Amino acid sequence: MTEYTIHTSWLFDPKAKQVRTNWSITVDQKSGLIEKIIERDDERQPFEDVIKDGDVDLRGKYVLPGLVDAHTHVFLHSYDEAGALVQKRDESMTERVVRGVNHCRTALLAGYTTYRDLGSEGMQECDANLRDTIARGLTPGPRLFVATKVLASTGSFEPRTENSGGGHCLPAGADAVDGVEECRKAVRRRIAAGADIIKFFADYRRRIMRSPPAQQHPYIPSVLHPPKDPNPDYMVFSPEEMDAIVKEAALARCPVSAHACTLEGALAAVEAGVDTIEHVYFGTDDLFRRMVAKNVILVPTLAIAEKLHARRFGEILPQVKRAYDLGVRLACGGDTGTFRHGDNARELELMIEAGIPVLDVLEACTVGGWEACGGDLCGRRFGWIDEGLQADLIALDEDPAQVKGALRHVDFVMKDARIWKQDGNPVGMV
Repeated sequence: MTEYTIHTSWLFDPKAKQVRTNWSITVDQKSGLIEKIIERDDERQPFEDVIKDGDVDLRGKYVLPGLVDAHTHVFLHSYDEAGALVQKRDESMTERVVRGVNHCRTALLAGYTTYRDLGSEGMQECDANLRDTIARGLTPGPRLFVATKVLASTGSFEPRTENSGGGHCLPAGADAVDGVEECRKAVRRRIAAGADIIKFFADYRRRIMRSPPAQQHPYIPSVLHPPKDPNPDYMVFSPEEMDAIVKEAALARCPVSAHACTLEGALAAVEAGVDTIEHVYFGTDDLFRRMVAKNVILVPTLAIAEKLHARRFGEILPQVKRAYDLGVRLACGGDTGTFRHGDNARELELMIEAGIPVLDVLEACTVGGWEACGGDLCGRRFGWIDEGLQADLIALDEDPAQVKGALRHVDFVMKDARIWKQDGNPVGMV
């Protein structure tokens, strides 16, 4: 028997932003899709007459579609454990793959059935390989939509030391390109390498460290007397280069994401026509209105901003609420990997703390996540409840609109009609 039914008493419908009562959802394990949805009348027909062998009773749980983390890095682990440069320098490729596999298991058990992974962080095209391994059923994890290498100009998003000159002593994290034609070719390379998404850096740190101290071993990444702003973010692509990236990606029906921490970079990326902007820590009403006009999604990555931009976080949090108030489309992505996989819910908690209604945050982490992955460009539909969609469901012990921290207590996880967690315990994982 490939079909069975999930029975609920409370089911969040993100399209309507409402909680539905007494819905039963039949799924097909062979296709991985939702086959049928019915609304039960438990007074007219007793539940005992409805439930069948093999069905799953989630009555009393808060059920919703599987969550989508719209900004992750499966090959990174928390900067509190080791910074990005240390991971690239000191960890073998094999170790990083093993960590990536573990991160994907952790994410799935935390209720995240989809990851948009925005850069392999020195691991070349291994993110596309891991995506395919999960899709073939060889290891559990969220479905991955990957960027492979990010695009950046020469000398920007590339690991360096003070004395490296133009060389590189660590695995390159970017496909470094300069000029319109190189940008076009890079997009074509990324598509051929298996990218589902093109990600480029609109801005980044471009200078080497000034006033370096004596060399140490192991190397200590700090200076004794740094200038006030030792390495600020600057634009790394011209508007013409950004425009070429977006247009070339459109030929391949591929969505585009832009890293933009400066206002200048964000404005240029919006003008170029990107699908999503990541971070935006210096947002203004003008920027947000332009994003609305161009249907650009904001992925605010508050969970990492809370750590890396603690001194400005009191300014960053209200900006996200202002974007929401002005009608900017939101998706939930914390830059997960820079902090611990499994703590993904911190992004939702911070968006709620910013003043965004809980049901709108849940919608941004489901339907909004699907849209951030490319919407219909994905080749599949997920993030809400309807016949013919991927059968992704999770259940919480409590209602997140009523109980703070409820998103961290995931009792049940189903992805593509396969159950991976039930009664709070992993299923089918060794």
